Formats: sequence, structure tokens, C-alpha cells
Amino acid sequence: MEHPEQEKIPYSLNSRKVAEATREWLHKRGVTILEIAELVMMLQKKYYPGLTMEECIDNVEKVLRKREVQNAVLTGIQLDLLAEQGQLISPLQEMIENDEGLYGVDEILAFSIVNVYGSIGFTNYGYVDKLKPGVLERLNDKSLGPVHTFLDDIVGAIASAASSRIAHRKQSELEEALGEKPVSDDIV
Repeated sequence: MEHPEQEKIPYSLNSRKVAEATREWLHKRGVTILEIAELVMMLQKKYYPGLTMEECIDNVEKVLRKREVQNAVLTGIQLDLLAEQGQLISPLQEMIENDEGLYGVDEILAFSIVNVYGSIGFTNYGYVDKLKPGVLERLNDKSLGPVHTFLDDIVGAIASAASSRIAHRKQSELEEALGEKPVSDDIV
């Protein structure tokens, strides 16, 4: 029991720990930055033939620095883990465990990532969510054991956000090359 004279120390977010936990949990769940960057390349190579894998990796890294993205990654992975352990209330347990088609909260969480870089990410996200290329096919494979109801959507959203970031930056570069001052430089 607390003594009245003892003040409770206010909570203070440690951004470095959140960023490290995000990367650590993606790794623990079997997702690499390179796999996400491969999705970005697939989404953008048609529009930017000179795009390099290094640029794709850099943009994925930048997306993962965003607090909103880190929050979504950690929340989704936690829900997947709880479902694997049978720790959710019924019928939520069964819905997440089986990736119920009418359960859309996993996509809603992914939208919070896509929204960070504007609406162009929605079209990219819809495309990769439907196709399930690369790492998304593996994450979506229910026969492999782990529950990835949230993670497959989160990974697709990170790739879509990175693709959107590239599109915004390439437009700014084009405008600068034409001698115009870009209207917005807030795509960090």
C-alpha cells in the first residue's frame, strides 16, 4: 500500500525501447526488413524503374521509426500471441485464431499505418492484401502454425506506407529537378 507522502512517478514513454521492441518482435515473428522492402520494390518498380533495393530498405526503416507504426506493430503482434496461447475471450479467441473473414479489426489496425503517408497507401495496401505476395503468403498460411491474423496486414501496411513515402518523395524530387519548390516536404 502506498504511503500518502509518496508520489507516484508519472509514466514516461521510452521511445528507444519502443523502437527496439518493434524491430525485435518483427524479427521474433520471422519478418525481415528485406522481405518488407521486397514488397515495396514489387509495388513501385513499375513507376520508378531506377528504384534500388537500398532505397526500399531505407523507406521501410523510415516508416518503422514512426511511433504510430510502432504502436500498431506491437499491438497486433501481442494480439496474435495471445490468440496462439488461447488467452483471448470467446468468441474473439476463435475469430482471431481462425482469421475470420468478417473480422476486420486487423485491417483497421493496418490502416493506422497506411494513413501515416496519405491515401495513396490505401490502394497499395488493398493490392498487396488481395495478392498476398512474398512474405505475406507465408504469414497468411494457416497450416504453418503461428497465428498471424494481425501481422500479415501490418507487414502489408508497412510496405504500402513505404511505397507511398517513395511516391511522395519522387514527386518532390521531380518538382525540384524542374526548378519548382515542392509544396510539401513533410514526408519524413
